[in-house]
Amino acid sequence: MFILWKILKRFFALLLAAIIAIPAYTAYRVWSTGNNSHPVKSDLIVVLGAAEFNGKPSDILTARLEEAKKQFHLGYGKRIITVGANQSGDVTTEAQVSKLWLVRSGVSKKLIASLPIGQDTLASTKAYVAAMKNSGEKSVLLVTDKFHCLRAMTMANDLGVKASCAPAITGPAGVQVNSPKYLLRETLAYLSYLTFGRFGVQLSDQVKK
Repeated sequence: MFILWKILKRFFALLLAAIIAIPAYTAYRVWSTGNNSHPVKSDLIVVLGAAEFNGKPSDILTARLEEAKKQFHLGYGKRIITVGANQSGDVTTEAQVSKLWLVRSGVSKKLIASLPIGQDTLASTKAYVAAMKNSGEKSVLLVTDKFHCLRAMTMANDLGVKASCAPAITGPAGVQVNSPKYLLRETLAYLSYLTFGRFGVQLSDQVKK
């Protein structure tokens, strides 16, 4: 009986250590990737969707679009894909709003494709990867928030394309995307993808307006 108790005690101690260590290590990876990601010259640039309000991009989406425009003009991608569907009651989509913003900011309309698909990261990733494969493109520069970089790149790599990330960390959105709350959210979302998403269970990461 004493030996059994000792074994159980050690088992639960190891289990508790794993419960603490795995999320902590994952949070570190999310933080480290976000703070150390650098753009790599790629076939195209993808702007991952974020909230828009009646055709106007939110601060977070605007920061992503500013970063995408900068990277495009620096030559890190030959064209841009904007992704993102709409939420209930919206009159347009995140992808369409993003494309219009880029066109108005001086990017040629011919070099922007809009994919109004995906209310979560995985659905959007599947959409743009399918478009890439149809065009024979193999590498992508993702523009998103820094704590989102790890999950977004992992999904793209899992689907067979080479991904790098240019995090948008400036402007009014900077405080929000650098917050501990955002880091915690992305840590849990990344763990959910590793444990469920890779096996076909798609959990939405959509943030309500």
